Amino acid sequence: MTKILVIDDEDSIRNTLQEILEYEKYEVDLAPDGNAGLEYIKQNSYDVILCDIKMPGLDGVEVLERVIRLQPDAPVIMISGHGNIDTAVDAIKKGAYDFIEKPLDLNRLLITIKNALDKSTLVEETKRLKQKVTKSHQMIGESPALVQVKTMIERVGPTDARVLITGENGTGKELVARQLHDMSARQSKPFIEVNCAAIPSELIESELFGHEKGAFTSAHKQRKGKFEQAQGGTLFLDEIGDMSLSAQSKVLRALQENKISRVGSDKDIDVDVRIFAATNKNMELEIKENRFREDLYHRISVILIHVPPLRERLEDIPGLSKYFIQQIADEYNSKPIEITEKAIAELQKLPWTGNIREFRNVIERLMILSNTEITENDVKAFAHPLSTTKN
Repeated sequence: MTKILVIDDEDSIRNTLQEILEYEKYEVDLAPDGNAGLEYIKQNSYDVILCDIKMPGLDGVEVLERVIRLQPDAPVIMISGHGNIDTAVDAIKKGAYDFIEKPLDLNRLLITIKNALDKSTLVEETKRLKQKVTKSHQMIGESPALVQVKTMIERVGPTDARVLITGENGTGKELVARQLHDMSARQSKPFIEVNCAAIPSELIESELFGHEKGAFTSAHKQRKGKFEQAQGGTLFLDEIGDMSLSAQSKVLRALQENKISRVGSDKDIDVDVRIFAATNKNMELEIKENRFREDLYHRISVILIHVPPLRERLEDIPGLSKYFIQQIADEYNSKPIEITEKAIAELQKLPWTGNIREFRNVIERLMILSNTEITENDVKAFAHPLSTTKN
């Protein structure tokens, strides 16, 4: 039930509000002054707080300031008598949700409460989504190899240093990039990803730097590139080893001068982005074979983070199994399935050439095809993608 606290020193106001709000099926607590109201707030969580401005002892603005510290997400609606409008406006600036003048317009009061509750619901939903996103960016495991990666993320994330992330396909290089971004001062700004391997070489420059209308045949309108989209935030150049030499030279200029120009334009645009790059290639060999610019390599690799393959962190498989079982169960809106110790031991014997990406797919397959729990025999029967029935 929605819970509302009314703080007002007038008995008639408190009693009237209680009668109306309880009729609307709200649960109501009453406090005759600011100190009593704060005691209620320390002991209970409220969906909405109604607070008079003019009260003996602590006035409403002082109560508001303390409420924001105690329950920052609870919307506070100030009740203002005639002559207190300036004070009420000041309260809005300090964080009050709204104010209502006395004598109270009860219809407006109920609408304001409903709007405040809608806002609270939106705030809670946003929090849940953020928690879900943060949880999806977790790196599961405590193996020495992974702990080393986590330590590097903690040290490097808060800086503005460029990072080159290396590792095999499926090891979680994007996850490292997102964690670095989440720990940086740019976390509230965009995180923009470009898969350099998935974009044809003739389009990569347009993708990165944008283009002007008419710059090429299919350029029917002006378009911002990824550098501009990431302004103030982070640009993640995934599989940078597949980038063309022409695009590499332009990226180098962008990093040297913090400027770009759209395809078909001579105008410079200032950009402020942090660069993370990732590759599964041997960059020393790429440079030696003249497929990657050495000067760009040194620009993007201020910090190097190598993400280990799953076969080098087999001790993380029990934790990864439980994590993915819970995650997949949540996605399917079902109960998590149990996995036996022998099944985990069997999983630890597999080569995992596709690393974490392959591992998650196998866990999902096992959850679908196993019966009441995932057993050793299930792993033997279903771990291979061509296995669909038990022997």
